[in-house]
Amino acid sequence: MRVAFLTHEPFHPPSGGGSAEAPYLVAELARRGHAVHVFCPDFPDADGVAARFGVAVHPFTRWPMGRYARWRNLKYLRYPGALTHWVRAELAVRRRADPAFRFDLLLAQHTISAVAAVRLRRELGVPAVLNYLDFLTGFMETWPSPFTATGLVGMLNRYELSLPRRHDVEGVMTVSDPLAARLVATGYPADRIRAIQYGYDAARFRPPASEPDPAHPVVVMHGSFDRHHLGPIARDAVASVARRRPGVTFRFLGTGTPGLRRFADDLRRRVPGVRLECPGFVPYERVGEELGRAVVGIVPYDESRGTHCAFVAKAVEYLGCGRVVVSTPLENLGGYFAGEAAIRFSRFDGADLADGILGWLDVPEATRVAAGRAAAARVARELDWPVV
Repeated sequence: MRVAFLTHEPFHPPSGGGSAEAPYLVAELARRGHAVHVFCPDFPDADGVAARFGVAVHPFTRWPMGRYARWRNLKYLRYPGALTHWVRAELAVRRRADPAFRFDLLLAQHTISAVAAVRLRRELGVPAVLNYLDFLTGFMETWPSPFTATGLVGMLNRYELSLPRRHDVEGVMTVSDPLAARLVATGYPADRIRAIQYGYDAARFRPPASEPDPAHPVVVMHGSFDRHHLGPIARDAVASVARRRPGVTFRFLGTGTPGLRRFADDLRRRVPGVRLECPGFVPYERVGEELGRAVVGIVPYDESRGTHCAFVAKAVEYLGCGRVVVSTPLENLGGYFAGEAAIRFSRFDGADLADGILGWLDVPEATRVAAGRAAAARVARELDWPVV
């Protein structure tokens, strides 16, 4: 088939989270003999990457895009319309050379590109599959109350979940069973949904050759540090651990967003002497190496339908590196890893999350390492991208 692959994130290099899936999915489509046309924001060496993957890349250049771009949310609102126009224009160029040229499938990554895909589906008469890598607007439930009190969040939630049913798209992939269930609840047929979970790269995220010094433990979190990543639960947990065990270092790997800077400044005011390290952006291919230097990985998310429906990539990557994990009780993560010895779930409470972190630090090193390495073997069997 000739596939138009639509995404609002630069295709390469992977930057973590949902964007990390795109190169693996595109590579698999190309391996199976499909002609893939990637429509995405511009990125370095787009021509070279296209040649390496054996695909056509159509880079969007009207304005900078990416998870750290200025005015990101406003650009996300404008992007579906611009993406629709741009696919239409590229199609016209191809048809001037070959009047029979058409796409056989529209494959949209995330909801932002899904809005463009459903418009193009109707206009071009081409089947569409929407890949829901998260419940995007569900994360807004933890935003400040002046925003959530407007009722806009509920309206956006309903709009996002209703896209497949209202436009009768041919198929949906979801990152989790809870998200699939929410789509079915809108009336979309269950037999058109495939819950694919979320994978990781087992070649890049693997246990280290030697374990870090348990006498100087590091607790790690990595990610894009958007608003929903560092809420009251994360703040209270770090503060509690720092007061009770001052020798613990908390390392936050990722771009120094305004949210991360506010979080760190607040903690330093609350707990003078707290050991915080914010080394900044780490290239995707080096994240696994950095995780291997920690003892415990944390997923300290506050509760929302967005976090409940996520299959949090960082938890899978921690486990892939043989790190034990403490997480709040997220619906999908808790369901998939029920009974997994290397991950413990707290309540939605910072003090309880802190107890979980300290509990892991009190476990004998040999027991902790054995649990982590067994979990690494499990996720490699089940969640390596080629398996997914």
